[in-house]
Amino acid sequence: MDIFTEDYAKQQDEQDPLRRFRDSFVIPTKSDLARKTLAPSTSHEAGQDEQSIYLCGNSLGLQPTLTRKYMQQYLDTWASKGVYGHFKEIEDSNLAPWLHVDDDVVEDMAKVVGALPSEVAVMQTLTANLHLMLASFYRPTQKRYKIILEGKAFPSDHYAVESHIRHHDLVPADAMVLIEPESPASPILSTHYIMSIIDKHAEETALLLLPGVQFYTGQLFDMVTITAYAKMKGIVVGWDLAHAVGNAAMELHDWDVDFAVWCTYKYLNCGPGSIGGAFVHERHGKVKETEGDNGQSKLEYRPRLSGWWGSSKSSRFAMDNHFNPIPGAAGFQLSNPSVADTTALRASLDIFKQTDMAELRQKSIRITKYLEKLLDRVAGEQEQCFTIITPRNPDERGAQLSVALKPGMLDSVMESLEEAGVVVDERRPDVIRVAPAPLYNTFHDVFLFAKHFQHACAKAIEGKGAQGQSVMGDGGREDRGWSEIK
Repeated sequence: MDIFTEDYAKQQDEQDPLRRFRDSFVIPTKSDLARKTLAPSTSHEAGQDEQSIYLCGNSLGLQPTLTRKYMQQYLDTWASKGVYGHFKEIEDSNLAPWLHVDDDVVEDMAKVVGALPSEVAVMQTLTANLHLMLASFYRPTQKRYKIILEGKAFPSDHYAVESHIRHHDLVPADAMVLIEPESPASPILSTHYIMSIIDKHAEETALLLLPGVQFYTGQLFDMVTITAYAKMKGIVVGWDLAHAVGNAAMELHDWDVDFAVWCTYKYLNCGPGSIGGAFVHERHGKVKETEGDNGQSKLEYRPRLSGWWGSSKSSRFAMDNHFNPIPGAAGFQLSNPSVADTTALRASLDIFKQTDMAELRQKSIRITKYLEKLLDRVAGEQEQCFTIITPRNPDERGAQLSVALKPGMLDSVMESLEEAGVVVDERRPDVIRVAPAPLYNTFHDVFLFAKHFQHACAKAIEGKGAQGQSVMGDGGREDRGWSEIK
């Protein structure tokens, strides 16, 4: 069957073992996106209630259907139990008592990132967690004081690193090593090139911080190779997994990563600004009791910024002002977590636990490759009005393709896609990011996107309505003489 037909896309969906999960998410309709109110429209004109084509899970994941149910249970507990909600088991609720909401999700969260449950804490938000980790793991000395990060790091990462360098009275221009692309023609950072930068600064470097997946290009870094290489040079290794968690299969414990941080509102579908997560390798989370100079016992543990929620549960409410850190990542917690946020995470993880990252990754590779082939065909039709800047090797990307348009096309293309009910996001000046999330996106979504994108490009180029027949057939073979891409 011709891969450039709607029939082919639908056939792939019928054979998809993960297709059952689509119904576990609330997909906005086109009329939902268009109207300016939350109240449903009273109009039922043909086509207005079609589902949108939502390919923006790399920015904000869709809402699981369980979220509303679990949030109502949380609200009902608050309303009917008040403060007792912290401790009382509720027989007809899916939720743990509030005192244990963080513990309730760490085991499932640990499976997503390939860690021991004791190595994972659900807490704070992404940048707050990065600050907490830098406060503990960035220990500059006169000899080793540099931090290596990519030059195009997400701004918040850059700000956090710079602030910690300044906090130690160091000069960012000297202490920040920015990995810039080898060539202005490509934004991709090869593993070999990253290792060459590590080599150049190894003796002066205290810490390496990189993203698992680069937010702009969608490049998936070789975390296992880079981690091993940097650690061989005596460098502490941390990863920002904002765009990697729930997207790429990881084994943080086995890879010997020192620390990692992430958010939960992209591929983990927990809602905007929801609670974050942190990984601390078990060797850094040990708490040891020793004898002090005065003969009294004392606790030895990795220096950190401390808060009451990181202290032992047995003494947490004793109010004796003696910090007794929980062994593992939990000992890095500060405040009690938002129960509302953690409830949303519980809803999402109850979907993730029905599959695994290996199965999700397998579909992700297939559906992203299908998107790539369709885009290549559109590019041929539209005289190369755009290029894919994400690596072509499936092992070097997640569920995202970043498309660089010719200058001046972005606004027109985005306007056309929005009118068609297609949701992607933009990164100025010229890039759109397209992310088929394997949990809820379909091959048919991808097919329809390519079709609308082709028309949007034609409209942007011609300055008027799209001309001519689409290169994407509506079923059967199109008749314009296009050779099939193998």
